[in-house]
Amino acid sequence: MDTNRGLRLSDPIARVPVADARSKRPPVERRPSAKSGSSDSALFLSEGVTGLNVGAHFLDRLSSDERTRIVEAGRTMMVPQGSAVFSQGDAHDGIFIIRRGQVRVYYTAPSGREVTLAYWTPGHFIGGPEISGGGVHMWSGIAMEPCEITALPGASLERLLAEMPNFALALIDGLVAKGKCYSSMAQMLGTRSVIERLAQHLLNLAELHGVPDGETVLINRKITHDQIAAMVGSTRQWVTMMLKRFQAKRIIAIEGAGIRIKRVDLLETMLSKD
Repeated sequence: MDTNRGLRLSDPIARVPVADARSKRPPVERRPSAKSGSSDSALFLSEGVTGLNVGAHFLDRLSSDERTRIVEAGRTMMVPQGSAVFSQGDAHDGIFIIRRGQVRVYYTAPSGREVTLAYWTPGHFIGGPEISGGGVHMWSGIAMEPCEITALPGASLERLLAEMPNFALALIDGLVAKGKCYSSMAQMLGTRSVIERLAQHLLNLAELHGVPDGETVLINRKITHDQIAAMVGSTRQWVTMMLKRFQAKRIIAIEGAGIRIKRVDLLETMLSKD
C-alpha cells in the first residue's frame, strides 16, 4: 500500500450534482477548532477533534531560555518531503520535536499492510515510547512535507531531565497526550465498525479542514483512498467502494481532488445507531 504520495483523491469516481434538492436543512455550522485548510492540526483516529493538539503544547510550561537550551542540546534535521525521520526496526535513541512540517507515523505489519497511527504537526514530539533510547523503533515516521526537526539524543534528554525539573514535567505532559492518542485509536478500532470509523474520519476532516458552502462543507484538503484506508484500518478497495456508495446516496460528492460533505446529518446518524 503506497500511502506516501501527495494528499490527493486520485481514484476516478463518477461525479454527482452538488445540489441536493431533498435537503432543506439549515446551513452547516462548524466550531472554530482549526483554521480551514490549515495543515497545523495533528490528526489521528478519534471520536472527534477535541484534544488532537494537546500534545503540541507540552513545552508551554518552559521559559524561553529553557526552550533554547533544549534546542541547543539537540541537532536540527531538515527532512525533505517523502524522507524518513525514523524507521520501524531501527535502533532507538531519543525523541524528535517537530518545529515545522508534518510527519506521518505508521506501523507496517509483516504482510506489508500499513496502519496510520497519526499525522503529527509542529509542537508535537515523536519517536517514543523509548524516549531515552534503547531497543528499536516500533513504527516509522515519514515527512509529508518539508520538515524542520530537533533531534534530542537519549543521553542529552536524560541530562536535561535531571537538570530541568520543568522539562521533566513537560515531557510527562507530552507522554500523557500520546497515551490518550493511542488509547483513542485502540478504542475506535475495538468498538467502532469500519464504516463508523470512515464516517467519523470524514466528519473530523470536515471539522478541521472544511469550508462551509451553503448547506454543504467542502473538505479543503487533498487525500488519497490509500491514506483514508490506512487511517480507518481498511483497504483502498473498500474505501473506494464505500465512497461510491456514499455518492450514490448523495451523502458526499467527489469534486476533482476534493470531497464535499452534502449530508453531515447522515454521517452523524451512522455513529448514533445501536
